[in-house]
Amino acid sequence: MSVKTVQATINGQTYTLTFNSSTGKYEATVTAPSKSSYNQSGHYYGVTVKATDEAGNTITKDATDSTLGSSLQLKVKEKVAPVIAIVSPTSGSYSANNKPVITWKVTDTDSGVNPSTIGITLDSGTKVTGDAITKTAITGGYQCTYTPTTALSDGSHTIKLDASDYDGNAAATSSTSFKVDTVPPVLTLSSPVDKLITNQTACTVKGKTNDATSSPVTVTVKLNSLAAEAVTVGSDGAGKTTTITRTVTLDTTAPVIKSVTLTPNPVDAGKTFIISVEVTD
Repeated sequence: MSVKTVQATINGQTYTLTFNSSTGKYEATVTAPSKSSYNQSGHYYGVTVKATDEAGNTITKDATDSTLGSSLQLKVKEKVAPVIAIVSPTSGSYSANNKPVITWKVTDTDSGVNPSTIGITLDSGTKVTGDAITKTAITGGYQCTYTPTTALSDGSHTIKLDASDYDGNAAATSSTSFKVDTVPPVLTLSSPVDKLITNQTACTVKGKTNDATSSPVTVTVKLNSLAAEAVTVGSDGAGKTTTITRTVTLDTTAPVIKSVTLTPNPVDAGKTFIISVEVTD
C-alpha cells in the first residue's frame, strides 16, 4: 500500500505535508510560533507527525518517542532583547549619601529575564552580579536594588547595567552618571557682625558661599521666627547645608535721662564737683 497523507501538528496547528519526488520525503514550509519555546515544557514545542496509508493504517510519532523524539522538539528563540530602565539615581542628580541605593528594572515580554545575567558596574570597577543584587519579581521581569559596599568618593560616578533573556539576547547597556556630595558648602558672613546693635531698620546680609562638588548653591536668610527667604545662587545641589547665625538687635528708641545731680552745688571756684546722671534705655 502507498502513503495517503502525512500531517504534522505544531503548537495546536495541523499542516499537511506534500511529497517531494526529488528528495523522496514529505515536506511543508511552516511558520514558527511567534513566542519563544523557553517557557514551554522542556523548553521546546512538541511536534507530532501522523502518517496514513491508503488502507487507513496510521502511525504517530511525537517528542516523547525514544527514537525520533529529539528530532520532534522544535526550539524557538526570540530576538527581542530585555529592556533596562534606571529608577534612581537619575542622570545628573546629586546624592548626599555616599552609599546610595541604586534601583532599576529589567523586563522581557517573551522568554523572560535571566536573573543570573543581571549585573551592575560602578565606574571602572568589577561587574557585580548574583546575590549582591536584590531582585524582586515584577510583571515581565525584576526590580533590582544594589547598595555599594564601599563608600563612594565625593564627585562624579557612572553606573552601567547589563542583563540578558533566557534566549541569550543581551539588553543594550544602560548607563547613567550622578554625583556624590557629602561635604556641606563653605559659607562665610562678612556682615552683620555677631551681636550687632543698630538703630537702622534695614540690615544688609553679605557673605560668600561655594561648594566644590555641587556649585552653585542656594542661600536662604531667616529672621527670628519668620520664614526663611531665598537668596538664589543656583538651582541644584546635594542637599547638604551650612548654617551661620548672627544676632542683631534693633533699637530705635533713644535713652531717657531721668535725673541729674551736681554735688556740691554751688561749688567753690576752682574746686571739683561730681556730676551724676541717671539714664535708662
